[in-house]
Amino acid sequence: MKKGAFCVYFFGSRNYASIMPEDLKPYQEFKEKFGRNVKLVNLKRAVEELERFLAGEEESEDEEEQEEEEEVEDDEAKKSKKVEKEISSDDHNDDIAEAEFEALLFGDSPAPAKKAEVAKTKKRPLSSAGKESKFPKKKIKIRSMATPVAKPKTPKVETAEKEKKFQASSNKKSSSAAASLFLDRPPTTERPVSPTLNVTNEPRAFVSKDIKPTEARIGFLGLGIMGSGMVKNLLDSGHHVTVWNRTPEKCRDLVQAGAAEAMTPGDVVADCDITFSCIADPQTVKDLVFGNCGVLSEMTDSKSYVEMTGIDADTSQDIAEAINLKCGRYLEAQIQGSKSEARSGTLVVLAAGDRSLYEDCQSCFQAVSKNSFFLGEVGMASKMNLVIQAMSGVVLAGLAEGVALGDRAGLKPTDILDILKLTSLDCPLVRDKVQAFIDGGFVTQQPLRHLQKDLNLTMGLSQQLELPLPMTAVANEVFKHAKKLGYGEHDTSAVYIRARF
Repeated sequence: MKKGAFCVYFFGSRNYASIMPEDLKPYQEFKEKFGRNVKLVNLKRAVEELERFLAGEEESEDEEEQEEEEEVEDDEAKKSKKVEKEISSDDHNDDIAEAEFEALLFGDSPAPAKKAEVAKTKKRPLSSAGKESKFPKKKIKIRSMATPVAKPKTPKVETAEKEKKFQASSNKKSSSAAASLFLDRPPTTERPVSPTLNVTNEPRAFVSKDIKPTEARIGFLGLGIMGSGMVKNLLDSGHHVTVWNRTPEKCRDLVQAGAAEAMTPGDVVADCDITFSCIADPQTVKDLVFGNCGVLSEMTDSKSYVEMTGIDADTSQDIAEAINLKCGRYLEAQIQGSKSEARSGTLVVLAAGDRSLYEDCQSCFQAVSKNSFFLGEVGMASKMNLVIQAMSGVVLAGLAEGVALGDRAGLKPTDILDILKLTSLDCPLVRDKVQAFIDGGFVTQQPLRHLQKDLNLTMGLSQQLELPLPMTAVANEVFKHAKKLGYGEHDTSAVYIRARF
């Protein structure tokens, strides 16, 4: 409310507004002067309502409804609407002005109920005709228009000083409360204890690959870019393997190499003691396990299931719970590596879950990997895999942008590669991917869509833990764009196309 103004009730508009003292005129004295030729709709209505009020009459509900349905067409009504909006916005967050407003309207000690009603009327939306909707019926004592409402006794200087002190104390309390909440904030989740890794004592594949195969019958679901290479190594090391793939044509070469073929995933589980799975994504894994003729259909206390697909911890825990309810054993065994490493048997296996099953799978892990690690309870291996994949994605996206920048600046990519080999950045990942940038073939070693899937799962994990990962988020968007350009089935090095062009 404007300082020095009075809050009065305006007949005709059924609203409160502020008015300056010089604009207040006694009604009886100036009625003849200003009310001779009343043509404006609002003013005419105001005079009629005022006369009825002075005569002690009350408007009927029918008359009120009829008046509310009338449209305001004159410019003065539109100007009044604009002024009311400005006053409402000025008073919205002003606590001192609110107190003065209530004191002027209801007296020095307004009742809490009346305060709430006034607050509601201030926020009431305007109708399509430009008027505010009907007030709830209540009797309000209106002082005579001829006698201005007395000003508050508190001097303006004291009011301003109180207002400053009130705002300063409020700001101080809110800031201290916010700081207290931040400092006393408990951790979002309790961090699970990660077991100490003893690389020396962990079972590992020997260079000679002199492996004694397990007597357990091995099943393998999924013969994609990684699965086919691992099955070949299992067969070469003397394991008995039964395979299944959604596309039966991929089973032919392995059947010729000595594998047996099953018609459904359930048939593989029924025929084998330990069943491995390495397919595309979490949703496909769920369909494979819980679907018709799936893994669960033949799971018993003598069966074991090992999940090698890159999935999130929640999906892995759901599968583990379902298999345990069937009295089976479950192990997640995430793999780190590429197509060439799968074929050469030099992958890295990250396992978690049933320790006894991990021990029973040692001959299989030695056949497909150069090292394997047991990380503890179900979910830990999936999280470790996502951490490593996030690092790989961020590095690869930055590497592609750096080479693209050099190429655009006139530098030869071959020179960039030669110099990188002499720096501390030299590693197999940098050498192989930059060479792929130069060759431009992008022969698939690890599908781009699989890495993007892992980056997306990493972002889901970060949201659960409330940990911001801006670099991973950007890398995820970069790979999503490359996948949208049609390079999802190409190697991850195809992200260079997105950066270059």
